[in-house]
Amino acid sequence: MEAKDHTQDGSVDLRGRPVLASRTGKWKACAFLVGYEAFERMAFYGIASNLVNYLTTQLHEDTVSSVRNVNNWSGSVWITPLLGAYIADSYVGRFWTFTVSSLVYVLGMVLLTMAVSLKSLKPTCANNICNKASASQITYFYAALYIIAIGAGGTKPNISTFGADQFDDFNPHEKKLKASFFNWWMFSSFLGALFATMGLVYIQENLGWGLGYGIPTVGLMVSLFIFYIGTPNYRHKARKSKNPARDLFRVLITAFNNRKLRLPTDPSQLCELEPQHYMITGKRRVQHTPSFRFLDKAAIKEGNMESSTSKESCTVTQVEGTKLVFGMTLIWLVTLIPSTIWAQVNTLFVKQGTTLERNLGPNFQIPAASLGSFVTLSMLISVPMYDRYFVPIMRRKTGNPRGITLLQRLGIGFVIQVAVTLIAYAVELKRMQVIKEHGIVAANEIVPMSIFWLLPQYILLGMADVFNAIGLLEFFYDQSPEDMQSLGTTFFTSGIGVGNFLNSFLVTMVDKITGRGERKSWIGDNLNDSHLDYYYCFLLVISTLNLGAFLWVSSKYNYKMEVIEGINGDASFVPMEGRALDTSPLGLQV
Repeated sequence: MEAKDHTQDGSVDLRGRPVLASRTGKWKACAFLVGYEAFERMAFYGIASNLVNYLTTQLHEDTVSSVRNVNNWSGSVWITPLLGAYIADSYVGRFWTFTVSSLVYVLGMVLLTMAVSLKSLKPTCANNICNKASASQITYFYAALYIIAIGAGGTKPNISTFGADQFDDFNPHEKKLKASFFNWWMFSSFLGALFATMGLVYIQENLGWGLGYGIPTVGLMVSLFIFYIGTPNYRHKARKSKNPARDLFRVLITAFNNRKLRLPTDPSQLCELEPQHYMITGKRRVQHTPSFRFLDKAAIKEGNMESSTSKESCTVTQVEGTKLVFGMTLIWLVTLIPSTIWAQVNTLFVKQGTTLERNLGPNFQIPAASLGSFVTLSMLISVPMYDRYFVPIMRRKTGNPRGITLLQRLGIGFVIQVAVTLIAYAVELKRMQVIKEHGIVAANEIVPMSIFWLLPQYILLGMADVFNAIGLLEFFYDQSPEDMQSLGTTFFTSGIGVGNFLNSFLVTMVDKITGRGERKSWIGDNLNDSHLDYYYCFLLVISTLNLGAFLWVSSKYNYKMEVIEGINGDASFVPMEGRALDTSPLGLQV
């Protein structure tokens, strides 16, 4: 078989042999992966969304302890991917890291299902009143939870990147297909989350916790079986560096050691390997960029090129990899406030909803937390519209396969989130006006105002996630150094975790500062006698300032541009995106 029938990005099969482009990868391979993502998200949200309820009603933990324990577990789920991604990129690859971790995840789900089902492993109950759990029961329950967290650490950063690996960036047709991958990947994730919040929670509380945890456990097992059936269709990225993270530190150390040396005016005078090296090894050469110029000192030649490369100097490609991580870190920093805004869905938005009129007919009351389903429903409706209508229209205008650049996509999402905080502030002002008109003071008094006043902010938040949540995952995968794409996607997961911790910090500090002395706290236990509108105004201000910071950082960002070396010594440049975000009015770049 001629080389032209193989993939151009050097993908291999499970045995390390070059794969045929016509028989592997693309959506045919991804079809075996999306089921796992849906069931994994169903399992996670099926636990996370109702865990406080189980801890307080079944294990008899107090409110403070249960909230702290849920936050600790959720934080672990979002932080452990750092370790899983490092293991995948540096040692065993994405497929095997996912394989082992998914089995650990399923083991945790089985143990958790047993913990809530077997009489010997759960507190005894009589007349709907449960005894306090024993030390061994509590230990078993939390052991199962943290086994799930360990498993998630290896699956979360690798399954999405493994799916994206099924598309060849150097094949124009496949690159176009890949532009839609993360949209539909997250669509499957949203489906799992929707079933968890609308179905599993009801099953857990009305039909039994064992059944509520057992359904996603069986689903995970079935999805894993389907995943392994698709093994012959998968493409694997061959690891080309033993420890890619080591290059980052080497570049920093070398640049510091060379800090007194003068940079050459011509970047071509910096140290770089011959094109034949990249052609033989299959690695991708990265084009020099003018950002973070101080790091270029790591590539200053000392003596002849061969000795400098092996002992002291780093290559331009290695330096550019470090620059990419620096640039992604700056983008990551300006995503923390948007993650904090999103955290309101499960906290203050819900508490605000409990004060409003929630009756739907004479015999049914809408749970305040159920409005969170509209975030997911909004996502599910918006993703096909974005992919089928918005992208083709913008593609014709800009020539960009994605329609708009990744940073423009993030920017639109952040603008919508600013609008969400503005609407939340306006609705809270309306609620405070109604409270004043009716003389409501007590915490348990219902404000005569429909809970559906909150619906616009939930719907808009779902629309924003189509731009920034999906865009962030795609951005961090796309812009990561070649051998660090699993680790790169952990920028996405860690940002969510840090954003939640930041929200807890802000709420705590605002409550302490505004509630000093005899003053009323903005976020008191009695929202009918507090100033939640002031806090929403505070969020509006910081989210607006953060949007300005994002625009500035984006204007300085340089997208990755890789070079593929031809057989005849010619080279073609493959931009992974476009230029930096154009901050001029209506500026859309390709």
